[in-house]
Order: sequence, then C-alpha cells, then structure tokens
Amino acid sequence: MYLQYIIIVIYTIAIVLIFMYSLAQLNLLFNYLSSKKANKYCDTFDLSKLEEVPFVTIQLPVYNEMYVMDRLLDNIALIDYPKDKLEIQVLDDSTDETIETTKQHIEEIKATGLDIKHIIRTDRSGFKAGALKEGLKIAKGEFIAIFDADFLPKPNWLKRTIPYFKDDQIGVVQTRWSHINRNYSILTKIQAFALDAHFTLEQVGRNSKGHFINFNGTAGVWRKDCIIDSGNWEGDTLTEDLDLSYRAQLKNWKFKYLEDVETPAELPVVISAARSQQFRWNKGGAENFRKMFKRVVNSKNISVKTKTHGLLHLLNSTMFLNIFIVAVLSIPMLYIKNEYSHLRFYFYFMSFFVMSTVIFFICYWFMYKQIYGSGFKKFFSYVGMFFTFFSIAMGFSLHNSIAVIEGHIGKRSEFVRTPKFNISTIKDSWKGNKYLRKKLSPHVILEGILMLYFAFGLYSAFVVGDQGGDFGLFPFHLMLFLGFGYVFFKSISSKM
Repeated sequence: MYLQYIIIVIYTIAIVLIFMYSLAQLNLLFNYLSSKKANKYCDTFDLSKLEEVPFVTIQLPVYNEMYVMDRLLDNIALIDYPKDKLEIQVLDDSTDETIETTKQHIEEIKATGLDIKHIIRTDRSGFKAGALKEGLKIAKGEFIAIFDADFLPKPNWLKRTIPYFKDDQIGVVQTRWSHINRNYSILTKIQAFALDAHFTLEQVGRNSKGHFINFNGTAGVWRKDCIIDSGNWEGDTLTEDLDLSYRAQLKNWKFKYLEDVETPAELPVVISAARSQQFRWNKGGAENFRKMFKRVVNSKNISVKTKTHGLLHLLNSTMFLNIFIVAVLSIPMLYIKNEYSHLRFYFYFMSFFVMSTVIFFICYWFMYKQIYGSGFKKFFSYVGMFFTFFSIAMGFSLHNSIAVIEGHIGKRSEFVRTPKFNISTIKDSWKGNKYLRKKLSPHVILEGILMLYFAFGLYSAFVVGDQGGDFGLFPFHLMLFLGFGYVFFKSISSKM
C-alpha cells in the first residue's frame, strides 16, 4: 500500500510543478500582449553622424565547419558598416582541413579592405567560452557582435542593433532567430515551433517587464565593458551564454530584446544533431540553476517577481524531467485509480495537467498567429502542429531528463558542437556529412522500450476496472506512444 502512496505523491508533485510553470507562461503571455500596446521609444545613436558611430568587433566562433564556412564568411563580408569602425575575428578552433581553406578565404576578404583576423588556438580549453574570451583580449571594439557558423545576418544588422547602446546601462542587444529551413521536415518544423515560442512569448514577455532574459549565444551584441564587469566568459557550464547573461543582470546591466530584427539560421535536420543540441541546452540550463540559484535568491536589487521568473527560467529544462515522471507514472496511476476507490480523491490532481496543456495551447497560439497569421485555416494547422510538437517533445523527455539530471548532480561533460549542413531546401541532402556521430545513442534502446510501454498504456485503457475500461489518459498515452516511436525510429533510420 505504501508504494501506491509514494507513486501518488511523486506524480502529484510533478504535475503541480508543471502547472506552476504553465501559470508563469500565462503571465508571460499577458506581458507579451501588453508590450504590443506600450510606447517603445528609446534614445538611440544616430549612425549618420560619424562622431556617433562606435567601433564594433564581430566574433565568429567556429569549429570544423566545412559545410557552412564559406557561406558564413561571404555573408559577413556584406555587413554594411564603416570599415574603419569594424573588425572581424574568426575564432577558429578547428582540427581539420578547414583551417587552411578558411585562411585562404580570409585573405581574399582582407584584400577588399575589411579588417578581418584569423585567430587559431592551440587547444580548445573552455570550448566556445574559451574562444570568445581569447578573442576579447585583443578585440578593438567597444561592442562585440557574435554569430555562430550557421547564422546569416542581413547587411543592415549592425545598423539596426548598435544604436540602442546609446543608453549606457544596456549591456546586451539580442535579436530574434528565424529559420532558413523551417519547412524541411517534421523535425525542423517542431524545432522552429519551440524556438519561435521562446523568441516571442518568453523573451518579449520577460524583457518587457524588466525580468531576466538570456543572450542566446549568437545573433546578439555585447557591450565589452559589460562582459568584463560581469566576470568575463566562463566555461564551467555547457551554456556559457545563459551563465554570463545572469551574472550581467545581477550586476544591474539591462538587456534589450528586438523581436522585429530577425537573424536567419539553419536548424539541425538530422535527429542525432538535434539530440546533441538538446542535450547541451538542457544540461547547461540545469548547470546554471545550480550555479545561479543562491545568487538570484539572495540578490538585494531585484523584485520577488523577477526572482520567481528567473528561477523558473533557469528550471526550464527541468520541466522535461517532470513531464517524464508524469508520463512513466501515469500507467501505474491508471491502475491505482481503478483498483483503490478510496484513493480517487487524489486523481483530481490529474486535471492540473489538462489545465496546463490548455494554457500552453493558448499561449503558443498567440505566438503562432504572430508569425503565420490568424484565421480558421491557420488555426486548424496550428492544432495539428501543437499536438505534433507536444508528442515529439515528450518523445525527447527521456533524453533531456538524463541531461537535466547530469546537470543538477554536477556531472561534467564535453561541449559537443551541433554539426551544420548548409541545407535550406528539401532538395538538399544531409547524407555524407563527415561530422555526424556514427554511434547510436544508448538512450535510443530505452526510447524503443518506452514506446512499447505506452502501447501497453493504450491497451490498459480497455481492460482496467470493472466498468468497461478507463479512457481518460488514452490521448496522453497515444501522444507518448507516437512521440517515443518517432524519436526511436528516426534515430535508427538516420544511422542506416
């Protein structure tokens, strides 16, 4: 009997935590909608006046980018900004033949009059954070723009971001990511869906009320003084961008988020690449919660509401662990509900998960129509996309939960770079990419077992109890079965 109570308690705690997170998302939706009505005027540099044009350094941290390196350099060379006020640093940690091809390409660009440097480290200590820190030592710029290798800023990008630094309290200007291969596959569509929610609902919702947001590792600009004042880049977590963002905001630096400035980039098209990216992001989030929890709670200069949103932000990835717990325990709960009638009172807590799903559905709809437009057809498409996203996100919950647990217990791991593909249309192929991992993740076998486990949950709906079954959890188990099935079969097929 004690086992049943333990299951109920753990299940209930996980559901309540998910519900609290959904309420925070709902609050961000209200913030997002109110921000649309707010007066957004702020003082800016007039870049038509030479005396107001600041010196900018663009940093390009790269590592073995055979497929996108030429595209990146050609694109950056088109940036429209006074050449005497611009420096480009290619922070190259590569270990393959791209070092030589990159060197040649840089020499060609340098011949056009651009100040571009090829900075090569002898070791990858600190990974991306280490490369950025190394480049910062010799950077000439007062402001540091950073782009990952798959990002393609438009020529006017600096002219749309740098002016906001006239406010000397602003330490970071971050732009919204867009996706050049959004419609390549179901995998890219659901990644775009999740990122769009972050870059509209969450970033605007937090920033508009002065809550903490994060520099997203790329497609943003730092004030050099802000980086130094906040303790510089540190490589002790897998998400150095989130780490420095919180340290900066705890020192009262302001962040400016520009929803209307898009920076196109490429989404991973192979599930193994998406898995490695998800693992790094989710583990890094948990690592930063460990690192920043006490600093946020003990800070004297931020409000209780900002602290609450900050902690929930740092716990974003931990929601995968709660979802995984709810998923795994939902089948034992189905049997407990139908075998022990005196415990049925506790099952009212299940309604919290339904309410959470409804809240997410509403919040994401506002994000979706902001990007795609409204109307019946769009809403119908949205319903399909939401439940596809929800199913596959739950299919990733084991993989991401392992990342979260490793982050919380302090297990260290290598920074695994997400391989790039230079893919923008359905005709482009990823096969033959030399940077793809050849080994199958051991988690895949467990995901296949979980697919069968939730198939058993679907069967259980027909046989539990003495009233002809219980179908209350059937839709949930169906999404879990489809989600884990998708992740399992995609992971297997990508290795064939």
